[in-house]
Amino acid sequence: MPEVEIKIGGRAFTVACQPGEEHFLRTAAAMLDGEAQPLIAQLGRIPEARMLLMSGLMLADRTAAVEDENRLLKAKLAELEARPLPEPARIEVPVIPPQVTETLAEIAARAEALAARIEERSPA
Repeated sequence: MPEVEIKIGGRAFTVACQPGEEHFLRTAAAMLDGEAQPLIAQLGRIPEARMLLMSGLMLADRTAAVEDENRLLKAKLAELEARPLPEPARIEVPVIPPQVTETLAEIAARAEALAARIEERSPA
């Protein structure tokens, strides 16, 4: 079982962990140290047990706040997922643009006019 030396509040501790979990231990120690440093800056030298207890409580408080937020977000997500899907919007896209219809009507009118002229000129 590997042993890792960590520092919390300027004090060194040797801690054993499972093989391959050294990184997680160092990360957790860094989080705890992050809580201990402001305590030491404010209070000066405090007993090791008190420093660790207060740091742990502050970290636990932060963790509880994150868990509360996570629970609220999960409830909001469940509520949104439970809503029925909105009706799909029907969008009609004209296959033939309106200008084409108008142009075809003009062409038909011209063709009829030409046909009428031809009929007038041709002997019956």
